[in-house]
Amino acid sequence: MKGYLAVIGDKNRKGSVVLAASSALKKKYGIKTADRLFQIPDRDEIILAEANMGLYLDISMKITKIFNSYLPLEVIHIYSIDEAWLKLNGSQKKYGDPFELAIKIKKEIWEKYKIPCSMGIGPNMFMAKVAMDNEGKKTGLCRWNYCDIPDKLWPLELSNCWGIGSRTKKKLNKIGVYTVGELAQLPLKYLENKFGIIGNQLYYHAWGIDYSEVEGHFNDLKKAVGRGITLYNDYKEIETIKTVIFNLAEEVGKRVRKNNLKGRTVSLALGYSKQEIKNGFSRQLSLEKETDMTKDIFQTAVVILNKHYKGEKVRKISLYLTNFTESDYRQLNLFRNDLKRAEIDKIRDQLAQKMGKDVLYYARNLEKGNVKERIENTIGGHKK
Repeated sequence: MKGYLAVIGDKNRKGSVVLAASSALKKKYGIKTADRLFQIPDRDEIILAEANMGLYLDISMKITKIFNSYLPLEVIHIYSIDEAWLKLNGSQKKYGDPFELAIKIKKEIWEKYKIPCSMGIGPNMFMAKVAMDNEGKKTGLCRWNYCDIPDKLWPLELSNCWGIGSRTKKKLNKIGVYTVGELAQLPLKYLENKFGIIGNQLYYHAWGIDYSEVEGHFNDLKKAVGRGITLYNDYKEIETIKTVIFNLAEEVGKRVRKNNLKGRTVSLALGYSKQEIKNGFSRQLSLEKETDMTKDIFQTAVVILNKHYKGEKVRKISLYLTNFTESDYRQLNLFRNDLKRAEIDKIRDQLAQKMGKDVLYYARNLEKGNVKERIENTIGGHKK
């Protein structure tokens, strides 16, 4: 793209993230994905566009349908709104060489939606991803095999290798490792002792080995229903953190009720501010019986919070419900009070659907720290 374009989450927030930047903008001004709005120079030639997540999600689903027209859902792993892995093993009889199938899929996406896409083909998920990131994005389509490791994988800087974050990169730099090839020379035991289980992954990835299997997400809703949010500023007061958890519990509860599910296990994850030494924590707790009630989800999450939170500055909060049964299932020890609370949630859902989501509020949504509106009006943290 020749224009100077940046797609951002919210024009009204100087700290809003740059979601995409044209190559011209990167080259002239050095602005890239994950930079902040305040870093973009105030120039007339630069175009700022807000993300339209509703549209992106719709197009993403349509492209997934194209994948599914060639391959079963079981071998389509949706990694993000704009990225997926496709397992092509077994498709050769019908479509020939995987390279030819990739060309066919790329062509159909372009003809239907005028969207260019980059593809990387490899013997495993890691190699395909790294190939796409480092060559496919430039050429449109590439294939890396094990014989390409010395010439293509090993020269990569650590920051260009999928799976190595900024913190791990800094730790590796401290011991004199700057490229994947240098990482490959370190003994497995050394990496495991220094980095734990991640050390095992680092070693095998450096040699182009990945035992992960492509797993389809066609039934993910029955595995977990969750919601997370990155806060605009650090939260430290436990009551404001609880308010955010309540907002998330409302959203999770609404989604499981809509899909006639009940879950037994609540998972809470807190991501700490960069100022903190620790990254955060993720813990789960199972209830005695399945539930789809907002207050059950919230109260269980609070038990986890009270046990594991020690006053750190919090920047991200995620809440999940798992271990599902169909909603029609009722345990014999369901108390009358539970039935009343379940009925309240059901009535609130019905009123919100008929009269609007703001027709009935819990008082907790008026307290300090409330992010209910943000949760309801965003997809992936960005405006719908």
